[in-house]
Amino acid sequence: MPSQPSKDLETFPNPNPERDYTIRIDIPEFTCLCPKTGQPDFANFHLEYIAEKSCIELKSLKMYMWSFREEGAFHEAVTNQILNDLVTACAPRFMRLTGKFNVRGGIYTTVIAEHRAAGWQAPERVELP
Repeated sequence: MPSQPSKDLETFPNPNPERDYTIRIDIPEFTCLCPKTGQPDFANFHLEYIAEKSCIELKSLKMYMWSFREEGAFHEAVTNQILNDLVTACAPRFMRLTGKFNVRGGIYTTVIAEHRAAGWQAPERVELP
């Protein structure tokens, strides 16, 4: 197999660090294992962030997300772990990670975790007519 899962997250320099702009990434094929039953759990993650000095490189993100495939994890724990690892890798101004987990036992779970850099203020929202 040419690619392997990896916990290494790579970054590249933010091409416009002087500006707050939003990067949105959908990750629809996340898989981990239920820590109670060992059954697979599937989720769609939505990542939104405002970079500071660096951005997450997408192939390394793909390999990182793949690395959870054989690990048991509660939805709340894995969502927060991923957010922590992403924040450590790129130190963004703001980052939000939303995990929408598929049904398990008739229950859907959505976990939303956020990070804000100290002193960062969100820009005022502009509503256009």
